[in-house]
Amino acid sequence: MAAGAGNVTDVNEVLAASKVWLQQVVIGLGLCPFAASPWREGRVEIVVSEAVEPDVILTEVVQQLRRLEATPAAELETTLLVVANGFADFDDYNQFLDVVDALLEAYHWQGIFQVASFHPDYQFAGEAPQARSNLTNCAPYPIFHLLREQSISAVAEQVDDLEAIPERNIAKLEAMPLVQLQGLFPYIKWLFGA
Repeated sequence: MAAGAGNVTDVNEVLAASKVWLQQVVIGLGLCPFAASPWREGRVEIVVSEAVEPDVILTEVVQQLRRLEATPAAELETTLLVVANGFADFDDYNQFLDVVDALLEAYHWQGIFQVASFHPDYQFAGEAPQARSNLTNCAPYPIFHLLREQSISAVAEQVDDLEAIPERNIAKLEAMPLVQLQGLFPYIKWLFGA
């Protein structure tokens, strides 16, 4: 069950779907060169939020960022805050990202943390809703991926042509047969003609 399908009561189902997405899409397709190592080492935390209200979700974002701040990267590299019940509407989610950015500024976390965004209905500005390029940021639920800037910089030094990663990812998804995409993204309605 993905976002927008009604209130989710099974946190384990949300957690399981998020792990499958991370393992099969993000790591399995190699969309993020930073993800595989911390995942294998058990330094990626997936936290499920059952909140619906934006102010409660924002409080949870703060809690998870404080936890990252207080925990060495050798123990906890990154956190995915998965929103099980809230932000079913992508526009609401996208606008909330401005609030999260303001939060980073207010807590003086700019340059320390950044937030990557994922949503079942993700749509890049200027792209059609059914463009395969959007799939790079599609996940089964709305996700706030809390990242350490220092870790990104360290890995970026080891990756050739970092700027070309998004283009390579889009090309990979555009070249995939529809049936393969349907298997990887069973929650994306437009892949099934809906």
